[in-house]
Amino acid sequence: MTTNNNANQKEIIPDEQTKRISSLDSLRGLAVLGILLINITSFGWPKDAMESSTFIHDKGINFYLWYIFGHGVFEGSFRAIFSLLFGASFLIFIGRLEKKMGAQLSAEYFVRRQLWLLLFGLFNAFVLLWPGDILFHYAVCGVVLIAFRTTSAKYLIVASVVCLTLLTMRENKDLFDKKKIIVQGEKAALVDTSSVQLTWIQKESIREMNVLKNKYSLEENKKNREEKLYIFRSGYFTIYKYISDKSVSAETYGLYYFHFFDVLAYMFIGMALFKSGILQGDANLKLYGWMAAIGLSVGLTLSYQHLLPSLLYNFDNYAVLKHKPIEIYELQRYVRSIGVFGFIMLAYKSGWFKRFFNIIRPVGQMAFTNYLSQSVICVLIFYGFGLGLVGKLERYELYFVVLAIWFVQIVVSHIWLRYFRFGPMEWLWRSLTYSKIQPIFKVK
Repeated sequence: MTTNNNANQKEIIPDEQTKRISSLDSLRGLAVLGILLINITSFGWPKDAMESSTFIHDKGINFYLWYIFGHGVFEGSFRAIFSLLFGASFLIFIGRLEKKMGAQLSAEYFVRRQLWLLLFGLFNAFVLLWPGDILFHYAVCGVVLIAFRTTSAKYLIVASVVCLTLLTMRENKDLFDKKKIIVQGEKAALVDTSSVQLTWIQKESIREMNVLKNKYSLEENKKNREEKLYIFRSGYFTIYKYISDKSVSAETYGLYYFHFFDVLAYMFIGMALFKSGILQGDANLKLYGWMAAIGLSVGLTLSYQHLLPSLLYNFDNYAVLKHKPIEIYELQRYVRSIGVFGFIMLAYKSGWFKRFFNIIRPVGQMAFTNYLSQSVICVLIFYGFGLGLVGKLERYELYFVVLAIWFVQIVVSHIWLRYFRFGPMEWLWRSLTYSKIQPIFKVK
């Protein structure tokens, strides 16, 4: 048995470098660069400062360009594309191994691969101190895909829609639970206490309403902002204490409350698009055009409706909760992301932007390395044990940092892949997965 396993192991040295699908590498490159476009605000400022115009006072075109365009078009779109590409990568990985060693051993190698990915996610969250890490969630959710590897594209789409429905139900339950607190609290507050004594339930309703109102008050947000700026301008271990608590929450409560179905929704779509040839660029140009036209027109309309309450009530989240009729964050992001994907594939399929996609492709081949290096670079730029620039750059100035990081990653990716088969983290991940040092230098 040992001899057979060793023989099999010799046969499964990764040969993806010679069989790469260019459209997937180009998409992956755009996705990893686009993720930084959104993540940069979380590095550069506390979240409550960047999600409104209250703290940094950017009005007019500056506000509409960096907030509305960013949150209305790009927020979540590249993360969605990154997730659907993971679904496609799963099918490629498991499919190649199944041809060489059968379903059981291929699944075993994939689970081993996911366990190493989980450790990389923990490293990103607890050592590199990025609480927005997605690798941990990919590691957990990816294992689920094994049960769906033979599912048809049609039923994978159904599974994705089911995940979207559950997410939408969850976020609306949250919204209406808070609206209920506000309605009951305001009703109890109107009682004339000079003639009627409040019941315990009424007093509790008023208390819960006031807690909610205080949580979203401008004063509380300013206090939280100053506390977070102090923490992120401090040393490594002060930041670690704060970030580690956030990461634990994100990888326990956050995973099962939100990310599990969120990630799976896009992984299922990615598998469906790969099985139908759409992800590889094999579909008709008109299909990508329709995906872009319908996805963006409907998605951006929904995105506008999603952002409108915050704009109408000047980012007073208490008033937004009180008046917002329905929560459609997941729905608008889902539809919009399909539109963004269709638009990118339309550009790719047209052939007009061939040079652009050729420039981006190496970044996608080293997506794992580039994703982790973004954490390293941004931590050293913004955190207190580095340059300490957190809270010191205007919204538009953060995007100069993005452009600089993009330039570095594009140049380094091109140079690296002239001499090496894989990026350094890709090579390490493969070597750990197969328990065997993989060849990394290109054979000339």
